[in-house]
Amino acid sequence: MSSSLATWQERVASFVRTHQLETTVAIRLLDLMAEVGELSKAHLEATDYGRHPARYTANWEEELGDILFTLVCLANQTGVSLDTALAQALAKYERRLAQHGHPGRSV
Repeated sequence: MSSSLATWQERVASFVRTHQLETTVAIRLLDLMAEVGELSKAHLEATDYGRHPARYTANWEEELGDILFTLVCLANQTGVSLDTALAQALAKYERRLAQHGHPGRSV
C-alpha cells in the first residue's frame, strides 16, 4: 500500500501541533460524530430533503474534508496506522465477499 495515508497522518499531526489543537480522544470522537452529522445535513440539502437527485456543492466536499481531518487526528491520537487499518479493512471485505457474496458481516 502506498505511503500517502502515512503522509497525511504526518501532515495532520504537524498541523495540530503547530496550531495547538490537541484534545482528548473522547472530544475528538464526539467531533467526528458531529462532522458526520454535518455531512448528513449537507446530503439532505443536496437532495432538497429527498425530493430531488443529489446536487452536491462545495459544502459536501468541505464536510468530507472535515471528517477526514478529524478521523486522521483520531488515528494519530490512538496510535493507528491508517495504511494498516485500510489494508485490514479491504482484506476483511474481500474475505466476506468471497465467503458470503456481500461485504456485510454474516449473521
